[in-house]
Amino acid sequence: MSTVASPGTPAAGIAAEDVQPARIRRGGPGVTLLLEAWRQRRTKLGAALTGLIILIAVLGPLAQPHDPNEFLAAPYAGSSGELPFGADKLGRDVLSQFLGGGRAILIMAALATVIGVGLGVVVGLTAAYSRALWDNVLMRAMDVVLSFPAIILALVVISTAGASTLLLIVAVGLTNVPRAARVIRGAAVEVARKDFVLAAAAMGLSRRRIVIGELLPNVVSPLVVELSLRMTYTIGLIASLFFLGFAPDPAAADWGLMINANRSGLSTQPFAVALPVMAIALLTIGTSLIGDGFARAAIGIERGSAGHGSG
Repeated sequence: MSTVASPGTPAAGIAAEDVQPARIRRGGPGVTLLLEAWRQRRTKLGAALTGLIILIAVLGPLAQPHDPNEFLAAPYAGSSGELPFGADKLGRDVLSQFLGGGRAILIMAALATVIGVGLGVVVGLTAAYSRALWDNVLMRAMDVVLSFPAIILALVVISTAGASTLLLIVAVGLTNVPRAARVIRGAAVEVARKDFVLAAAAMGLSRRRIVIGELLPNVVSPLVVELSLRMTYTIGLIASLFFLGFAPDPAAADWGLMINANRSGLSTQPFAVALPVMAIALLTIGTSLIGDGFARAAIGIERGSAGHGSG
């Protein structure tokens, strides 16, 4: 059925349903992607693993049997009734250190991911809807940042200005910007060529309204996938920085610091290293499975058979 534009419309010949499709899709892509991803076993398993570690990190400090900085036994003492997982290199309770050491990594990783992906979305959408000059300038700038290994870039910033909590979050967040920008730009370039975007421009809408109202709602799927992948990457990077000693508070209980401080006694007292390693591993596996589930849902893999037990 052909559609004829009414007199006075700025883009004659464009179907009415093409003029404002973002309004139709605005709540749809994210909800549809979420439902499709949740039907897959890998997404549910990832959510269970991630939820378990989040519960430990959030509720752990409330269940600490001892002060995590209290000296209770000889260094690397074995398991006992009072210390079920033994003592660390300073004689502190390993269980109390573990229960209180996950909150910092989770909070900092979440904030760094949001900051990095948020800036990446801004850069990517701007580049996708800009002229060739600005597109090239922004993307070449992202390439320059990508040329540096992320951990080296973060170490340069932190070692120069100090290892404060805010600076560490910003430094790690900046390492996420180029990758997120490239993904969002790649998805938005295709959307920017659609008829409804051209119609919006012909109607006189501002560039900001077109980018926010037309492009952004239609890159929700790759955005959600990229967000989960960047979270996995960020957790590992922050844990690595803490392991290297670049923690805002070296005296605080922290999983990365626990691994670094107790690695010399691994053969004598493995729990002081094994517990935080397992927690970080399960967290990264969980977020990776969630990201994989969203990625598969976004491209349609197993969409029809997920309900029959495939995952």
